[in-house]
Amino acid sequence: MSGRLRLLPELLLALAVVVSVVSTAMAFRATGYLPQPFVFDTNDTFMDWFNTAFWANRPGAYDVWRSIYPPLSFVFLDIFSLPGCYLQSPFHARDCDWLGTATIYGFYLLDVVLVWLSFRRADPRTAPMRAIAFGLGLPLLFTLERGNLILVAFACFVIAHGPLATRGPWRWLAAAATINFKPYLLLPVLAHAVKRDWRALELTAIVTVIVYLVTLAIVGAGTPIELVANTANWVVFQSGQVWNEIHYSTSYAPFLLIRNSQIPVLQFVPSRTVETIEFLVPIVIRASQAIALIALAGAWLQPKALPLHRVSILLLAAYLATQSPGGYTQTFLLFLVLLEPWKGIGPIVAIACAYLLCLVTDWPLSTVLELSTNSWLSGQPVTPSFGLAIGHFVRPGLVALILWALALDSIVRVVRAHRSHRPSLGLAAA
Repeated sequence: MSGRLRLLPELLLALAVVVSVVSTAMAFRATGYLPQPFVFDTNDTFMDWFNTAFWANRPGAYDVWRSIYPPLSFVFLDIFSLPGCYLQSPFHARDCDWLGTATIYGFYLLDVVLVWLSFRRADPRTAPMRAIAFGLGLPLLFTLERGNLILVAFACFVIAHGPLATRGPWRWLAAAATINFKPYLLLPVLAHAVKRDWRALELTAIVTVIVYLVTLAIVGAGTPIELVANTANWVVFQSGQVWNEIHYSTSYAPFLLIRNSQIPVLQFVPSRTVETIEFLVPIVIRASQAIALIALAGAWLQPKALPLHRVSILLLAAYLATQSPGGYTQTFLLFLVLLEPWKGIGPIVAIACAYLLCLVTDWPLSTVLELSTNSWLSGQPVTPSFGLAIGHFVRPGLVALILWALALDSIVRVVRAHRSHRPSLGLAAA
């Protein structure tokens, strides 16, 4: 296949993402609110940021608000916020704190620039399509609309796990920051353990602990005991928010809670369909975990068979297929997937799935919620309607397909490497 023809599939996929963005923009212009799959609370834009910043500017983040964020989040938001704007409510702060709003947009632009530079270093030919699809794709735009701290954590993630930083200290510090922003980002760091690169793992762990202890001392709260207790409380709370979990999920796991939904979903979904979901979901999750474990075991036996970012993909994808910490967490997974070359069935399937997950669109099947509210983005009353959609069922499947495609490809690579060389189980070279 010639160079131009090889780029054609990615050109078409990137074009589809652009078309979906234009379609969403036209829908916003016509209705005054962002349509599904964006959050149905059209007055809640940026509030992940300003709710957290509200508690960064006053005591009680862990004992009153019951936050599950490590202290670094509150240290960061205390620096990048105007204290005088937080004397009333988080919503008042959103309209007052221009520094917070500028920081949100600034980190979004920084993320896009870092992604472009990373993709260009990995493969200059595919970089334009991948950077456009990622920068305008649903996971990053959803994160922007929420104003989630993933915007900040992702910039560190690119430095820690991408091809830009070549010196160890920068990668260790960036990885430590990602873990202190989002603890589940410990998983891609554990790729060093699978690769038996103990020095990088140990130094990252040391820097992570130092960052945590320093920010803990600054905030004066957020001890491990508080974080564990608040996380347990959060899990119980989320189990009652079934619709929010299903709305934009990386896993089919929330579907197991559908019978206990506060919204009468069974009025819109036949009971036989629910029974089929309850039967298939555990099988899909367990099988995905199993194939990931097999691939990771192979990577342990043959540390040189897989690149570091591939092992990180397997660890992160297995977690996201098992449970969903929010759809915007796909930003981390898709960045790593789009570092893969368009070569071989497994990587090609995974990259195509990544593009599809970037599509900013959905296809409603039925209406579950009809609201009469305000849209903060348009500043006008709106009447949004949201319901079950194709994306609720397809997106978790695409995440699982990414895992399966790259896990099977990894197993093939490990088998080939093992046939030619059987390494000792000692320490691998750093």
